[in-house]
Amino acid sequence: MAAAATMAAAARELVLRAGASDMEEEEGPLGAGSGLQEPLQLGELDITSDEFILDEVDVHIQANLEDELVKEALKTGVDLRHYSKQVELELQQIEQKSIRDYIQESENIASLHNQITACDAVLERMEQMLGAFQSDLSSISCEIRTLQEQSGAMNIRLRNRQAVRGKLGELVDGLVVPSALVTAILEAPVTEPRFLEQLQELDAKAAAVREQEARGTAACADVRGVLDRLRVKAVTKIREFILQKIYSFRKPMTNYQIPQTALLKYRFFYQFLLGNERATAKEVRDEYVETLSKIYLSYYRSYVGRLMKVQYEEVAEKDDLMGVEDTAKKGFFSKPSLRSRNTIFTLGTRGAVISPAELEAPILVPHTAQRGEQRYPFEALFRSQHYALLDNSCREYLFICEFFVVSGPAAHDLFHAVMGRTLSMTLKHLESYLADCYDAIAVFLCIHIVLRFRNIAAKRDVPALDRYWEQVLALLWPRFELILEMNVQSVRSTDPQRLGGLDTRPHYITRRYAEFSSALVSINQTIPNERTLQLLGQLQVEVENFVLRVAAEFSSRKEQLVFLINNYDMMLGVLMERAADDSKEVESFQQLLNARTQEFIEELLSPPFGGLVAFVKEAEALIERGQAERLRGEEARVTQLIRGFGSSWKASVESLSQDVMRSFTNFRNGTSIIQGALTQLIQLYHRFHRVLSQPQLRALPARAELINIHHLMVELKKHKPNF
Repeated sequence: MAAAATMAAAARELVLRAGASDMEEEEGPLGAGSGLQEPLQLGELDITSDEFILDEVDVHIQANLEDELVKEALKTGVDLRHYSKQVELELQQIEQKSIRDYIQESENIASLHNQITACDAVLERMEQMLGAFQSDLSSISCEIRTLQEQSGAMNIRLRNRQAVRGKLGELVDGLVVPSALVTAILEAPVTEPRFLEQLQELDAKAAAVREQEARGTAACADVRGVLDRLRVKAVTKIREFILQKIYSFRKPMTNYQIPQTALLKYRFFYQFLLGNERATAKEVRDEYVETLSKIYLSYYRSYVGRLMKVQYEEVAEKDDLMGVEDTAKKGFFSKPSLRSRNTIFTLGTRGAVISPAELEAPILVPHTAQRGEQRYPFEALFRSQHYALLDNSCREYLFICEFFVVSGPAAHDLFHAVMGRTLSMTLKHLESYLADCYDAIAVFLCIHIVLRFRNIAAKRDVPALDRYWEQVLALLWPRFELILEMNVQSVRSTDPQRLGGLDTRPHYITRRYAEFSSALVSINQTIPNERTLQLLGQLQVEVENFVLRVAAEFSSRKEQLVFLINNYDMMLGVLMERAADDSKEVESFQQLLNARTQEFIEELLSPPFGGLVAFVKEAEALIERGQAERLRGEEARVTQLIRGFGSSWKASVESLSQDVMRSFTNFRNGTSIIQGALTQLIQLYHRFHRVLSQPQLRALPARAELINIHHLMVELKKHKPNF
């Protein structure tokens, strides 16, 4: 019905629009109409009113035109006036039909009304019943709440009674002294497990009684006397047992680690003394400190003394410096030298002492070494002595912390009370030895031994030796620097004229430096130290200056270069055996060797091929400046150079090779120099060819006598030496 009403309204709107359109067509341009004309029903439209707005009418018309039904009607050409009347007629018919339907169903509607009224009555009765039931539930809920409150109160009373019973039970259990405890404390030996168990029980009961006494519990007075008597008995037995173990340390040839291990099994004994009889605990601790302090001091004093007897008899002295000549100690009253001074500066196998396998190897046994007539350098003795000190100190520190229940500063103080005298004695012995020690390698190895032992102590979580390690290093570093500075000064003050006859072979002072520097560099690479590198840098500068001073003693430049190359090559070879290829020392000597080798090659080629070298350099300079025309005046000189080279180059190369073989001790270095010289000769002759290819010299008849460059290369390969 709503859709029909909408359609009717749309039809009316279309009729109005169509009427207006027809009127416009009939009037024509002059407004004169002809034929029949339907009267236009404007309804209540007031065209004189000010409220009439044409824009709103246009909007309304446009909206109706966009309606789908109106569009369909306009599209099919339906007469809107006739269609509007038809729609109104259909609406009236539908309305009449609807009224007849309501009249036919009136009885059913009345019956439905009666049923609804009956349902309302039933629902009202049910509402009354539910209200009564709700009131009954409210009363039941109040009763349940009351029961819950009563149950909660009963639970609280039960818990309180249980808590009181538990407290009273604990109190009674803590105060009652069972017969098993009394029997064990009075009769059982302290080494039996049941004595230790009952001692722990006694300690717990004594602590409980003290706590209850502080709270004012009167029942403690009933058991105080029994506990005191048991405590005194236990303290007496424990004191005798611990002191007996401590006194067993004093027996000769006793391995004190066994009694220490036994004491650790009964470490609760000292805790009991500490908690119940502090005076006795202090007595036991003082007796332990006094006994072990004397034992360690006696043991290490004897061990160090016997250990020094197996040191090498021949040690470095103050005159065994790098710059001291071998002939310096040839006086009538000087004792004969049983060793070579060069071994003082050589590492050899001594560096193995800081290897992981050797560092923690078993300590040396002096009487066994004496029977086998074995001798050791100082660093091996130092390693053995300090490894024994490290091992015993770590064990002692851990025992002190565990048995005497101390940590932090208290543990440090107790440790130094036990080991302090031993450590002081060791420092005094080291200081006394270093005062007359001139073996820099030994001192440097000792420094690295200490650095590694310090790391081991840190891994074992024993910080008590940190101060001792710092004191040892404070003795070793200054002595090492002093010995190094003495060697630097000895090289600086060496007079080449006092060294006797000189030759071009490597000098023994440079060999000493090479061995010494490579030894220190290889050791320092494991744990780098900047101060060591600085001192080695000073020594290197002085050695380089020394080599230059000695080279200046030779009359010819060629001999000077041979001497420099031999020494640089020797030092570089020794350094590369132990030091890393990228170390500062290796790079420095490599640069020096390359520079002097290049200069020597030029010096070597100068006598036989000097004219050729000079001409090529002059010609290339003229060509570069654009003055190649001046080469026309050099035809005679060029001809002489071509013929001279062709006739003498083979003999010159042979003489050159033999000269190099005689001059250099290192065959590999000699091979390299000869190869460099031949390569430079080929390059020189190739440059000579290019100069002769210039237009000014291209027509020179002597060019036909030039040796083919490839033929020259093949011939020179025959002269390549095979050392």
